[in-house]
Amino acid sequence: MNLARQISEQIKGFHYGPNATGVNLKMALDGVDWKMATTRVDTLNSIAGLVFHINYYVDAILGVLKGKPLTARDKYSFDLPPIKSREDWERLLSKVWRDADEIIAIVAGLDDSKLAEVFVKEEYGNYYRNLTGMCEHSNYHIGQISMLKKIIREASGQA
Repeated sequence: MNLARQISEQIKGFHYGPNATGVNLKMALDGVDWKMATTRVDTLNSIAGLVFHINYYVDAILGVLKGKPLTARDKYSFDLPPIKSREDWERLLSKVWRDADEIIAIVAGLDDSKLAEVFVKEEYGNYYRNLTGMCEHSNYHIGQISMLKKIIREASGQA
């Protein structure tokens, strides 16, 4: 198995499993409706905000892989459009799964030599750094999602 294929499997494992952490995004979001997804716990981000944030970077890297310029900026990575209904939540999730499937396929097809190339600008490092960094970043936030889900369920008596 080549390195690009392994990274693709890591991205797939984060989204759908299996992976070394034993939790994946699909599993973490199981049973999360739009109201739970938008519930705020003190000053913490909402589950929906974290899902948007994770996918913001997936979408940014996906765009570059498809030959588009990098337009993403960290300051916009939590600019979640309002989620006011089940349809809004499902629309966000549909984009997450669609983007996941697309990046998984594209990365699986990369030549390993691409991983050493500069990602947009020298200061951003190479493709390898950005793809593996995206996975690390996503796993960090899935822990927050899992904790928020547990806190919200316990607070509502659903634990």
